Amino acid sequence: MRTLQEIHSEIDRESERRTELWHELSETHDPEVSAQLKALEGRLDRLWDEHRAVRATIRWGERERIVARARQEERLERAA
Repeated sequence: MRTLQEIHSEIDRESERRTELWHELSETHDPEVSAQLKALEGRLDRLWDEHRAVRATIRWGERERIVARARQEERLERAA
């Protein structure tokens, strides 16, 4: 698992690249630049998803442990 700082640094780099692409696209419409921009937007979305997942893991723990704990609590409630 990558650290929040690593992910955020990559988000910053990709955001700077996105700004550059928008400037290029504003000067003249280029289908290749447009395609790069679209791919970069998808990459940024995935990075932000990863960032949120890592934050959730730090805050609440590993997903598998949370699910196991919830199932155990559910079994205890049914048994009571």
